Amino acid sequence: MNIAQAKQQVKDAVEAYLALDERGRPLLDIARQRPVFLVGAPGIGKTAIMAQIAQELGIGLVSYSMTHHTRQSALGLPLIVHENYEGLEYEASEYTMSEIIASVYAYIKKSGVRQGILFLDEINCVSETLYPSMLQFLQFKTFGRHAVPEGWIIVTAGNPPEYNKSVHEFDIVTLDRVKKVSVEPDFDAWKAYAVSKGTHPAILTFLEIKKHRFYSIEASLEGKSFVTARGWDDLSDIIGVFERLGKPVDFDLIVQYVQSEAIAREFAAYYDLFNKYRDDYRVDEILGGGEIDGIIDRAAEAEFDERLSLVGLLLDAVCGDMQAIVEDTEVLVALRDDLRGMKAAVEEGEGVRDLLVDLGRCRTSQLELSVAAGNLSKDRRATAERELDEIAELARVVCDGVPASQGYDFLSQAFSGKAAALQARVGHVEGRLACAFAFVEAAFGDRQEMVVFTTELTSRTVSARYIAQYGSESYFAHNADMILSERQRDLRRRVEDLNI
Repeated sequence: MNIAQAKQQVKDAVEAYLALDERGRPLLDIARQRPVFLVGAPGIGKTAIMAQIAQELGIGLVSYSMTHHTRQSALGLPLIVHENYEGLEYEASEYTMSEIIASVYAYIKKSGVRQGILFLDEINCVSETLYPSMLQFLQFKTFGRHAVPEGWIIVTAGNPPEYNKSVHEFDIVTLDRVKKVSVEPDFDAWKAYAVSKGTHPAILTFLEIKKHRFYSIEASLEGKSFVTARGWDDLSDIIGVFERLGKPVDFDLIVQYVQSEAIAREFAAYYDLFNKYRDDYRVDEILGGGEIDGIIDRAAEAEFDERLSLVGLLLDAVCGDMQAIVEDTEVLVALRDDLRGMKAAVEEGEGVRDLLVDLGRCRTSQLELSVAAGNLSKDRRATAERELDEIAELARVVCDGVPASQGYDFLSQAFSGKAAALQARVGHVEGRLACAFAFVEAAFGDRQEMVVFTTELTSRTVSARYIAQYGSESYFAHNADMILSERQRDLRRRVEDLNI
């Protein structure tokens, strides 16, 4: 199965293991909760999906790589204890708590989160001396005498032996105690994640054209050359930083992440072309409705790779516009809900500024706790931080002379101004999207490029969410069969009432 399917399998297992009956007992007896064992080639996203699952379920995550552990660190250190049995005094050996188990308790103490995933990577690379204890752990969920805390689910991962010389293949006894999930590299599954993450458009379009370059591991007399999903992901991040700093993105940088010289040179050449297309086609002029007759003619006569790259540039631009709107909408919706919650207190005569300061303190405390728990996604953290900025700004502008009876009216007017500004930006984005559709139609008609453009807008999370919330006449004119899901209808209902 691909990584997206594997993620769902693991998520379903974790939810099933954490499910309780009406008396608060696990629906599935703990002894029957087999640890999940993810098996797949390196760099396909096994570790990444664990963080996503923890964030989506709102639970904790503690990760360890077992290649770094000795028997002592996994089991704990021996110590001598004094015992007495019916007058017979003797000394016995015990072990301190395993570093792995202790780290879970430390996480609970720090974050207050009592449910989570203990993720052990490279589980099939443990040393021979640790192997028997690992078998005990997989069966009884204990290292020595110390068990994994209640409410914590064990998920493990490892590479097949053909990718790692240190791998010890599990025997039937071990495999019969785990829930094995095999994962294979799959570009389409990775692409869905990559688009939502904001992967650099040059990488997305390059791999869309040359899917066979997505994942490759080859051995030769000169050594191993490889390209993984992790490599493309990390390359995208560093390209973004280098472009922002004005540093050159060249073969020497690319090959540090795409560790196949042939593929690295191929992408380096494409990246230069991609930037040339960005300059030559003047995407901002296309989206701004400028004079583009010459650009239309050039696009219509271009080779397919160039046309697809241009579509990628247009998608990156309009989806970037939509992303900004969606993010700002999340902030305003959160702020709206909090301000509505203040209404009763304001009507009872409490000061607006004091209430805003208290609200800021409360939301700051919640954010700090979520950050400590590590189960807050980057987007959700950004939304929370920006709402704090909005609360602080409102607290600064509240005039001391505003009577308590008019305090909520003041907040309502301030919020309405923010909502109106956002709606004006939505109109601007719709205009740019309409220009994009007009250009694709003028240059390519109803050929494959229009299909790709419309399909990508439908399938990309950010554009689908934007269209569900705000609609788009130009989009619906080219995709009349679009049907909103219940989730999308819910998103639209959330923004239809942007007032407090």
